[in-house]
Parts: sequence; C-alpha cells; structure tokens
Amino acid sequence: MDSMHIIASQTLGGAESFYARVVHALHEEGQRVVAVTRHGAQLGQCLAPDIPRHETWMLGHHDLLSRWHIRRLIERERPAIVQTYMSRATDLTRVPRRADSVHIARLGGFYKLKYFRHADHWVGNTKGICDYLVRGGLPPERVHFISNFVDEGREVSADECLTARRSAGMPEDALVVIALGRLTRKKGFDILLDAFARLPASLHDRPLHLLLLGDGDLGDALRQRADQLGIDGRVHWTGWQTDPAPFFALADLFVCPSRHEPLGNVILEAWSHRVPVISTATDGGCELIEPGIDGLLVPPEDATALAGSMRELLADQGLRARLASAGRDTLLRRHGRDAIVRAYDALYHHVTSPGKV
Repeated sequence: MDSMHIIASQTLGGAESFYARVVHALHEEGQRVVAVTRHGAQLGQCLAPDIPRHETWMLGHHDLLSRWHIRRLIERERPAIVQTYMSRATDLTRVPRRADSVHIARLGGFYKLKYFRHADHWVGNTKGICDYLVRGGLPPERVHFISNFVDEGREVSADECLTARRSAGMPEDALVVIALGRLTRKKGFDILLDAFARLPASLHDRPLHLLLLGDGDLGDALRQRADQLGIDGRVHWTGWQTDPAPFFALADLFVCPSRHEPLGNVILEAWSHRVPVISTATDGGCELIEPGIDGLLVPPEDATALAGSMRELLADQGLRARLASAGRDTLLRRHGRDAIVRAYDALYHHVTSPGKV
C-alpha cells in the first residue's frame, strides 16, 4: 500500500518521534512510503536515506505556496493514502480529486477540529481523542482508534552507561530520577523540580539525582528555578537525545509530570526500557496506566503528592521492579510495534476498498 506522510513540525518531540517510527515501520514492511517534512526540520535527520522525502515550508495555516506544493506532490506521487499529522499539516493538505487518494488525519491531541474536518477519515491515538472527534460532529464510522508504539528498548553496554553517566556529571552510586520531553509549561517540569526539592539529598546512603532530557523555551527559566530551590548541583540537563537508551539504563524511576498529556509517548518509552513510571493523572496517563499495577498516578500540579510517590518508589526496590515488569507487559500487549503496524495496514485497506470514502 502506497502512503504519503506529512508533518509540519520544526523541532523534535513525541509526535515527531512517532512519525519517524511509523514511517520506518511501514517502509520495513515493504510498503512504499513517501515522507513530507518541513524545510530544515530536525526530523529530516531521523529518516533513513532510502525513504523518499520531500520538503516544503509549511510556515503557517495561510501558507498558500506550501498548500499548492503539497497538492502537486500528491498529484505526482498518487499515493493511495495521504496521512497528515497535527493541525498545520492537515490544514495545508487538500487532496485533489484526480489523485484518487484517501486523506487520513492522525490526531495525538484535542486540536481544533476546524483544521481537520476536510479529511476523509480520522485516527485518534487514544479512545478519549476518538470520543472528542465524534462529539465534535465527525461521523463515528470514519473515526478510528490506533494507539502509538515505541521501539523496543535496546540492550545498553556498560561502557555506554559509563559514558552517559560521565557526560551528565552524575556520581556512580546515584539514585536517578529521569524525565524526558520538551521544556514547555504543559510538560510540568517546574512541578517536577518543586517535587524533587522536597526529597532528601540521599536515600539509603545513595545520593539522589534528577536527569532531564529535552530542550525548549523554558530551559533557562527551569535552570534558574533549580538554582533557587538549591538543587542545581543534583539536576542534570542533557538536551534532546535521539538515542536516550543509555540514559534510561541509568534510571531508577521515570516521571511524567505533565499538566496536559493526551497520550504520553514518554510513558511507553520508559516501559520499553523497563523503568517504573509515575505520571500525573492526565487524559493519557489515566488511559495508559492502571494505578498500582503498572505505574502510579498523582494529581497534576501537586508537587507534594508527586514527591510522596517518588519517595515511596525510590525507597522500595521491589515495588519498582514489579511496576517496571508490569509496565513492559502492558506495552507489549497493547502498544506493540507489530500490532500497531497491522492496524494501520488494515485501516489503509479498509478505507481504499470500493465505496468506503
């Protein structure tokens, strides 16, 4: 099945990482896949060189030149499926009738539906998003639930762990809390810093350190906050990591402190690396995690509750191991690569069968 995948992001994040994973997975299954990304986007560096790729500017919703360029690409490539990601790429994509392509808009958030209504079908990566689409007036028979997957966490050598630990500047005996994502307000890293400051400097004679993987507009403000809280010497900033596996290998606990999170790819990533998870009770956190079974949930924006759950897990190695094992089981059962690729392949064949569009 031929498919074209269009995304307008400039920087890397969870949605962009999933885009790269699904494009590669379909390509590896022998399907013809064409990637369309924003000119100069970081995502372009993450795609295999044998995947056909085109760039356009996609500067905003009123970028008529990019809209024309995307239309011409569809006419030239004539893919059976045109799959768009998030609002800007979807809004700029208008499938010409003569191309005979089916437009699937994939949503990973509760976006404004005015940018999506012209698509033929819609994929929500959570049941909550699918319900939101139907409540918004989209025909339920054209709304489809397909979750995300993440790559299986790879084995990390002792040398890689040592290099990662030294690059982050952490002592060898540290208990390590890790978090990953864009340094923006909705990701709640300020709450995580406040919670971490409520914990003792060490537990069971091991120094307690926080490792933050990511970049974003609030980077400087968050560093200043860590300094004000007196924890800057135990907080380590690595920037965005295209291969976070060595850092996950150092982790004793993963925290997703988001204020808002429709799904939470980072939770899936932590499970894939067999790291126990605490998440705030966002839409995504509540949909992914069964509290006490494969993770812990705390209220959003509650630093005290988050600190309490972090201390509980860090003090109980057995509980951490049980949650990590159950989390990986949940990942493989509900969010495995093969299952998600099969779901997309089945959807593509379903929507291109006669009379479906």
